[in-house]
Order: sequence, then C-alpha cells, then structure tokens
Amino acid sequence: MGKVFVSRLTLSHFRSHRRAALALDGRPVALFGPNGAGKTNLMEAVSLLSPGRGLRRAQAEEIIRRPEAIGWKVSAEVAGPGVGHDIVLTAEPGQARATQVDGKTAPQVALAKLLRIVWLVPSQDRLWSEGAEGRRRFLDRITLSFLPDHAEAVLSYEKAMRERNRLLRDDARDPAWYRALEAQMAEAAARIVARRADALGRISAAQDGAATAFPVADLGIDGDEAVTADDFAQAFADSRPRDLAAGRTLVGPHRADMTAIYRDKGVPAKQCSTGEQKALLISLILSNARALKAETGNAPLVLLDEVAAHLDAGRRAALFDEICALEAQAWMTGTGPELFEELGERAQHFHVTEDGGESALT
Repeated sequence: MGKVFVSRLTLSHFRSHRRAALALDGRPVALFGPNGAGKTNLMEAVSLLSPGRGLRRAQAEEIIRRPEAIGWKVSAEVAGPGVGHDIVLTAEPGQARATQVDGKTAPQVALAKLLRIVWLVPSQDRLWSEGAEGRRRFLDRITLSFLPDHAEAVLSYEKAMRERNRLLRDDARDPAWYRALEAQMAEAAARIVARRADALGRISAAQDGAATAFPVADLGIDGDEAVTADDFAQAFADSRPRDLAAGRTLVGPHRADMTAIYRDKGVPAKQCSTGEQKALLISLILSNARALKAETGNAPLVLLDEVAAHLDAGRRAALFDEICALEAQAWMTGTGPELFEELGERAQHFHVTEDGGESALT
C-alpha cells in the first residue's frame, strides 16, 4: 500500500482560526510562527480526525471561536492510492461533536478505519515524573491506535465503576447490588489488560527491530496482577470491605501504571534527565508509528508539537530523517523556520501569524 495522508484541511471558526485552508501533498508539514499564533490549533484539528477528544482532550464547546460563538467546522480530504474520503466534523454551541464521512453521519470510531494518528505534545514531557493517570492515558492512546475498539472496553469499565463507586459512597452492603456491576467491570477489565499488553508487545518489537538515533525503553505494566474476567470478579469481591472504607474502587486496570527503563543505562525513565525523558518519548512515538505501518501498510499521521526546539541539531536532523524514511505525513510546530532547515524541500512549510486574536497562514 502507499501513503495515506490529509490532502486538504479547512477550518471554520476553530479556536483562533476564523478560516484556514491548507492544500497538502503528503510531505511532512512544518508550521512555524510565534507562540500563540495558532500553530497547535491547526494540529489539534488534525488530531480530531481520530476517535476521542484530540490532543488537548477538549470538550467541543471549548473549541468554538470567540466572540462569535457560532460553532466550528473541520473539513478534511484523505487521499492515497485507491483512497479518497471526505471527513467533516462540526459542533454547534451546547451540542456534542458530529462526524460525517463521505456525506454520511458516522460514529467517531469509524475514523480509525480511515486514518491512524499518533502524537506528542509538550504536556507529555512530564509523563515520567508525574502521576500514573497520565501514563495510563498515554498507554490507552497507544492501544487505541492499534485496536480502535479498546475505547469501548474502557468506557464500559468506567461506566460500571462509577455506579459501583456510588454504591460504595452510599455505604450499600447487599452483595447482590454489587455482583452485576462487578461482572461488567471484570469482563471489560480483562479486555483492557489484554489489549494494553498486546500494544506494548507491538511497540517493543518495533523498537527492537529499528535502527534509530533515539534510546530504547523496556516497557512494562505495574498493577495488573489479575488477568481473566474471573480473576477480576474475585478481586473486586475481595476488595469490597476496603473499598467501602475508602468510598471508591481500589483495584482494577484504572490503578495500573506503565513503566519504562532506559535500556542502555538500566535506569527508570523517571530518574533520567529531562533530555533523556524527551528522547524516550520520541522513541516510543516513532516505534508506535513503525508498528502501525508494519501492521496496516501505511504510516500513521505523526503530530509533534514544539518537538524541534528541545533537540540539538544532530538529533533534530535524525528525527527528520526517520520521519521521512517512515514516509509519514508528520505535522510539526516550532517558533522559527530555522528549526526545520534540515527538512528543506522534503517538507511543506507554513508561516502562522496572529493579529487581533485571528490566525493567518502564509
């Protein structure tokens, strides 16, 4: 198969962009301009072409351009050998996001059949040093890139757990009230654990088989002692006394943590320098992209927000070389054109400016 990419992107009343239109040919996309100009807003629009709430995890209402507040629209054409699709995303004030594919209403999960998208944003730079919640979200995003129905298992688990937590807070004691919810949680938990392990296995294989300038991490998951649905059902039942005292569920995949060891040094990622932690993150995103290409035949879109500024010239050039070798349409942002000089004609370059709260492209 050949490259699948966004060939045209049009925004209307999307954050700082009253209107923006980009015609693209599949090469990497370099967006440069001052902070606050609207570069990341463009990248966020691209991220919404996959299931979920995008790289900022924003509600639809938050994205509406102010002061007009008339709703927003993202239109994209997806192109490639034998591939041609039109995607339209819209949101009116007070309403959820709506998705259309080729003129027909579609669920968000349908987007995963058209495009796979991976991303790295500055907020993830603290991934290894902060709490486990961010690492679980990062792991679930990786898993979702391979297995789009992973989102259904996560949502099913979280919905049942919220109901169980309500019973715990109300000090409900009748075991019968818990069993049905715990059965739902256990079935979803087993799927979540199996899919997370599967995704990490694919990432590890992609790391081991690559010649790369970025460090390799040995990955693992802490806190998933239970594996089968029966294991989880028993764990939930056994934990009820502690959970009643705490008023919340204390066992399950929502308590797991992703671990990473810098292989060459044998040091946990959280103990590495800031530069090493960034390099490990880039390595994981590139491995995710390589694994997806190996599985589907097409590299995913790769979104790298402000990544170039944190790399020296040598590692920056190595990143660009790896992206081009992967044949991925990578979207990258930076404050100045000099950050993308090593790309030259291998990329399309766009200058993003802002005046009076409105972004513009040249």
